[in-house]
Amino acid sequence: MVLSNLRIAFPEKTENERKLIARKFYRNFTDTFVETIKTLSISDKEFDKRYVGNFDVINAIVLKGKNLQIISAHTFNWELANLTLSRHMKLPSIGVYSPIENKITERLFLKIRARFGTILIPTHSFKRRMHELMKAHNSMFLLADQNPGNLSNAYWLNFFGKTVPFISGPHRAASKNNSTILFISFRKLQRGYYSFDATEIIEDAARFTPQELTIRYRDFVEGAIRIQPDNYLWSHRRWRREITPEFEKNRIEN
Repeated sequence: MVLSNLRIAFPEKTENERKLIARKFYRNFTDTFVETIKTLSISDKEFDKRYVGNFDVINAIVLKGKNLQIISAHTFNWELANLTLSRHMKLPSIGVYSPIENKITERLFLKIRARFGTILIPTHSFKRRMHELMKAHNSMFLLADQNPGNLSNAYWLNFFGKTVPFISGPHRAASKNNSTILFISFRKLQRGYYSFDATEIIEDAARFTPQELTIRYRDFVEGAIRIQPDNYLWSHRRWRREITPEFEKNRIEN
């Protein structure tokens, strides 16, 4: 699966180059699991030394009083990104998550994710609670690159040369509520050290259509992957969907 995905994303690379990316990916994947469990015991001082970001820029936007949508992709280490943003942002943070089937494992990860006060909302409750959440001043942390469950509401875009569905909900909500969108990049500086930075800021999302916001997001994700290709979650089936005639109306040509 990993090599198959890499062949789609990087046809210009040699097979040996793709295998090298795959080997580095597996190391990063393993590091992510260990680093996440380590957050149960790491001190605040050590945490702040290892996980940094341009939080002054983010908090300057917070002071303007608008709700934030912090959107990123499944680049490593997204679990640490949630914790780092919750620790340093001067605003309550909401994390939308997919429940884990094993209840013991889910309790463990909920404990980890809530260490610095993140309010955790399962995906199946998000739509019902969205209007309530939007009334309060808060930030919402979303990873929007996974395959959408409801294809009828998805936008279909070219992603690394192949048409795939993108979740439309976050972009529709941001446009409707005129939220400020922050695209946050995760960069692995060295083993065990990361930088989480706002790399693109859209202060008034209502100026854009949801389709335009989705294109901006797609471009952001592709750019982040090209910078550190081994730091992306290549083990999920990102390109498994094929567009069919019934979804052509939701294709975005760009």
